[in-house]
Amino acid sequence: MSEQRPGSDISPGKLGELLDVEQLREWLVAQRWYASKSRAVSAIELVEHVSLSDELLLVLAQARFATGTHELYQLLLFQGAEAPGAEPIMRVGDHVLYDVIAEPARALELLRQIDAGADFRTDSGTFSFRRAGNPVSLSMRGPVRALAGEQSNSSIVIDERLILKLFRKLESGINPELEMLRFLTHARFPHIARLHGWFEYEGSALAATLGVTQEFIRDGRDGWELALEEIPTEPERLLGRLASLGEVTARMHNALASDPTDPAFSPEQPSAESLALLTATVDEDIERIFLRLPDDERLEPIAGRGEDVRDRLSARAQLGIGGRSIRIHGDYHLGQTLATPRGWVIIDFEGEPARPLPERRAKRSPLRDVAGMLRSFAYAASAVEIQRGQKAPPDFERRARERFLERYFAEVEPALLPAGEGPIANLLAIFELEKAIYELRYELDNRPDWVGIPAAGIARLLEAV
Repeated sequence: MSEQRPGSDISPGKLGELLDVEQLREWLVAQRWYASKSRAVSAIELVEHVSLSDELLLVLAQARFATGTHELYQLLLFQGAEAPGAEPIMRVGDHVLYDVIAEPARALELLRQIDAGADFRTDSGTFSFRRAGNPVSLSMRGPVRALAGEQSNSSIVIDERLILKLFRKLESGINPELEMLRFLTHARFPHIARLHGWFEYEGSALAATLGVTQEFIRDGRDGWELALEEIPTEPERLLGRLASLGEVTARMHNALASDPTDPAFSPEQPSAESLALLTATVDEDIERIFLRLPDDERLEPIAGRGEDVRDRLSARAQLGIGGRSIRIHGDYHLGQTLATPRGWVIIDFEGEPARPLPERRAKRSPLRDVAGMLRSFAYAASAVEIQRGQKAPPDFERRARERFLERYFAEVEPALLPAGEGPIANLLAIFELEKAIYELRYELDNRPDWVGIPAAGIARLLEAV
């Protein structure tokens, strides 16, 4: 039975008096996880809050823009004495207000409430904390640290056993990270970090996942970093690992398609409209990108070939999709994997954070995940030289693709894919082309030194039969 507790006795108006919203705005837009850095925030509105303890305050704050649109963010704040090196948000009376990342041990309160199954009721809704497995016994003296480098969320490692992920930018609806982890944990899929619990908010105008806590894989090595290390030094060993990753990927897709009674996960017949929407979106990208390609020798293989790309995509799309549409990872690449002594672990099921939540929850062909991983192999083979100054074996990308796909196709349920090698290769090429065009747009805008990687991928797909 969950613990029923009242929420904060500070009214939203009183909270507004305590918090300087102008300072809050300045702090918010400076955070790495703030999503709209090119848009000026016209106002901050404190939508909802709850006191989890005497010092810890969970706030839902809405950033409003001059266009009339808005974004909702989760803030986890605490009052404390001024600390050297910690970035304060503002002063409140005799205390300084900080974000929880400045002192991550404060987040242990969230874990306590998850293990207790607590509910905090306010006038507008309920903050609920839920546990998926057995409660944990923590001394509260073990190491608690924040992970550096995250762009869209904040993660805290607790006692090297659990990791707590706070979703910063919120959308109404269940977050795919929670939904996928809960499903795969229940299905006993072994290649994930098991779900421990979550917390969420439900009110009259909003229902959203606020965070999850799951097993921390302490002996896992980031798949991307491992690839950059082993491509020039131990390519054969890495190729063996990538073959195994193909098998694990297939097993993930089989597990995600294993429950026909769950509407959110039951496999579906793909619609012609879904492929038409995909090709229309790619077509718009082609129109924008190929008209402004810079004069760069690395882009020569695709310069002036926008119509060729469009024609090839259109011709492939005529053959249709086939197979089944299922829930997929949605943002699948080497950086979403961990290599462990027990095999591969797949992480970060949130999907692409920049995409709307309903789009991230949509069912798609599993070959879209496969295409994302194949493109990651191409990036790794080139990044070895760009980032490490070393050379990949000339045939590494080709062999990596072959080893991964061989094991994937041997393990995946055939009904999930189109019937026959030709239709499979055709659909996979469509998804690879989509991904490479997205990559080209990103690199032109953010990393011009990397444009040769997607350009080579597009050129290869143009020449493929």
